[in-house]
Amino acid sequence: QVQLVESGGGLVQAGGSLRLSCAASGRTFSTYVMGWFRQAPGKEREFVAVISRSGDTTYYANSAKGRFTISRDNAKSTVTLQMNSLKPEDTAVYYCAATPTYCPGYGCSRDRDYNYWGQGTQVSVSS
Repeated sequence: QVQLVESGGGLVQAGGSLRLSCAASGRTFSTYVMGWFRQAPGKEREFVAVISRSGDTTYYANSAKGRFTISRDNAKSTVTLQMNSLKPEDTAVYYCAATPTYCPGYGCSRDRDYNYWGQGTQVSVSS
């Protein structure tokens, strides 16, 4: 059982940066694989990034590689998404998600892999 709250969204010009944070409540944060997803108006929710329980391994969607960085601090029960070189197509509601699943072979990149979701935070990038 875990509760998630995102923060850090906002409006930024293309080429700028934002840092999203996700705060988790509960005693078992380190037992969860943590992911970031996003959903633009009229589009399906899509995978952005995932980080292993220990933080040793990360994977990114092709659209995020080289621009976004996911990290976690298990002592503080937080996960962060640093977003640089933002583009208008990054505009979406960003969601933090948690799952106890190992997801062998595909790295927990499907939204149905996740048990818990935050409320989302809006990111808007102007051209």
